[in-house]
Amino acid sequence: MLLFLLSCLSFLLLSKSLSLKSLKQWLSISNSRIGFFQKSFNLIINWPKSQIGFRAIQSTMSLRRKSTPKVQHVDETDELSVLDLPELVLEGILGRLPPEGLCNMAAICSSMRERCRSNHLWERHMKEKWARVIGPAALKEWQSFVSLRKDLGVSDQGKSKGWIGSLACIWPVSWLKSKLVSGGKPKSTLPSDSIMAWYLSLENGRFWFPAQVYNREHGHVGFMLSCYDAELSYDSHTDTFHARYPPHGRRTIVIEEGVQWDRLRAPPVDTPPHDLHVSDCLNDLRPGNHIEIQWRRNKEFPYGWWYGVVGHLDSCDRNKYNCRCLTNDTVILEFNQYTPGSRWRRTVINRKDHREEGNETDGFYGGIRKLHSKEEISMWMRLWPSEILD
Repeated sequence: MLLFLLSCLSFLLLSKSLSLKSLKQWLSISNSRIGFFQKSFNLIINWPKSQIGFRAIQSTMSLRRKSTPKVQHVDETDELSVLDLPELVLEGILGRLPPEGLCNMAAICSSMRERCRSNHLWERHMKEKWARVIGPAALKEWQSFVSLRKDLGVSDQGKSKGWIGSLACIWPVSWLKSKLVSGGKPKSTLPSDSIMAWYLSLENGRFWFPAQVYNREHGHVGFMLSCYDAELSYDSHTDTFHARYPPHGRRTIVIEEGVQWDRLRAPPVDTPPHDLHVSDCLNDLRPGNHIEIQWRRNKEFPYGWWYGVVGHLDSCDRNKYNCRCLTNDTVILEFNQYTPGSRWRRTVINRKDHREEGNETDGFYGGIRKLHSKEEISMWMRLWPSEILD
C-alpha cells in the first residue's frame, strides 16, 4: 500500500503531462477520505528518505518554499505538506473539489483555510446548485442579513447545531467545542460577506430567502398552474425546502414542507407580491401567446402568477390570415385548465387601459407578463393537471 501511495505522489509532483481529471479522481476528498489522505501523506513523508528518494521529490517542490543552503544529508524530521504542491496543481485540485471537500481541506491549516474560502472557488458551486432559485431579491435579502451580522462568530453560530456542523469543516471539532465551552472566539472567523458564508447559510437552512413556488400547498386544487411568492429554507437531509407563505387576509402564515427543487424558481420580476406589476407587453399580445397574469382573491391577499394563453375574439374566424385581434383594444385571456363554461375559463382586459380588473366574486386580475422563454413555457406544461378543473 505504501509503495502504491508513493507512486501516486511521485507522479503528481514529477509528471509534466499531469491530468487534472486523474488528479481529481486521486484526490477526491470527502468526509471519509480527508483523514485517510492526511494519515497516508504523513506516513510517506516520515518514512526513511534514503529508501524512497526524497531528494528527487524535493527538487520539484514549489518555488514558494523558502530557499535553504545545500546540505549533504536531509534532516529526517523535515516534512512535506500539501502546500508544497506546485501552485497550478494545487489550484486545479481545489477548483475541482466539491463543497464538502473544500471544507475538509480548510481544516488542514490556516493557509489552506484562506485558500479554500476564496470567492472564485465558491462561485461555481453557487451557480451550479443555487442559480435557478436565487435571484436579485434573494441577494438583496442576503445583504441585509449580512449587515445585521457583520461577523458570523461563535456566539451567533453556537445557537444552531447545523451551523456548528458547518463550522466543523473550518476548525477541528475538538478545538471548536473547547472554544464554545470556554467562551473563546476563533482567531480567524469566516467573513460574513463571503460566497462561502452565503453557501453554507443556505445549506444549513439558517437563511430564509425569497423565491416562488409552483402549485403551492402540495398542489392544492385551488392553486393549480399558479406560482406564489414564499420564503424558503433548505433541508439538506431531505434535499427539499420549507416554504413559508405570507398570510392571506385573516389566515395565518402557512408553512409547506417537502417542496421539491422542480417546483421552485427565482422571481422573474422584482414586483412585491402585494403590488400591481406594470405590464409592458399589452400592445404585443396576440392569439397564441403564453402569458402569466397576477391574480388575487381580494384586496387583502397577495398576488400569485397564473398561467394562461391569449385567445381569439368571439368575432374572429381564427384564420391567421384574416385575424385582426392584434388591432383590437380588447384582449381575451384563456385558462384552459378549467372546463368550458367555468367562470375561471376566460377573462377580458383592455389593451389600452389595463390595470387591476375584477370583483370580490371572481377575484382581481393584475399585471401581465408575456412568456418568451421555451423553458418557462415547458415548465408550465409539465405542471399541467391530469384532469380538467371545474
